[in-house]
Amino acid sequence: MNKLSKAVSKADRIYYIVIDTFLILMLLAILYPLYFIVIASISDTDAIFNGEVFLYPIGFNLKGYAALFENRMIWTGYLNTIWYTLLGTAINIAVTIPAGWAISRKELPWRKFITTYFIITMFFGGGLIPFYLLVSDLGLLDNPLSVILPYGVSVWNMFMVNAFYSSSVPDEILEAAEVDGSGTIRTFFSIVIPLSKPIIAVMVLFYAVAHWNNYFSALIFLSEQKYFPLQLVLREILIMTESAGGSAGDAGTILEQAKLANSIKYSSIIVSTLPILVLYPFVSKFFEKGVMIGALK
Repeated sequence: MNKLSKAVSKADRIYYIVIDTFLILMLLAILYPLYFIVIASISDTDAIFNGEVFLYPIGFNLKGYAALFENRMIWTGYLNTIWYTLLGTAINIAVTIPAGWAISRKELPWRKFITTYFIITMFFGGGLIPFYLLVSDLGLLDNPLSVILPYGVSVWNMFMVNAFYSSSVPDEILEAAEVDGSGTIRTFFSIVIPLSKPIIAVMVLFYAVAHWNNYFSALIFLSEQKYFPLQLVLREILIMTESAGGSAGDAGTILEQAKLANSIKYSSIIVSTLPILVLYPFVSKFFEKGVMIGALK
């Protein structure tokens, strides 16, 4: 028996060593690119261009950040992106949470039909051209709302909310509220919403990240720079930097502009992702609970 216990214990130790080693390697594979971007953004442009930056910054340099923040459009881009993110996320939450709650109720009329209707939209879409024509017909071209309203709800997120409510809100509580005379709307706002903090935090994070990173719709629907989100502004700065070197015609100037553009690439990644990285710790404590409760269903 002791030999068997020792054998099992030894096998467990080997198993954990292998798993831990694999997880450490995966962690390094994920963290190193982020670490490299940080050190490259503050390294000398020559060192970056020559591929000398590997484990630590070489020749502390902030030319990339200076080139970004010299352009006044970056502040307009920041404000636009913040506006799109805040307003878009607010609309998303206002639609997704009630919709997820509604389809989680078995007494909802035509529940199966409504659920099937939403599921179909997850697999079939009209494509880019009909989408563009729809936005155009709605008069939203060159309108900031064109990057917000068409993405009012994510069906995938709505079903996550549905799974959360189906597994996390006891029917006994709702029945007790009904016996006490609470109506549907009052029950939702007084009982359901206070119980929904984990899933609301998860939805806020999902939607906020999606809006913050959304550049494609702005690239298609917006032509005026005053409406550009941060990502498009960073793209314009990078293009202008590269084209400035090409228009100069001098080989030395072209090379310097290419080095600067290379540094701007890394700096722009830090500038565009830092706010989301700052936001995450505030919702991370709800994140795991909100996702796992819905997944256990």
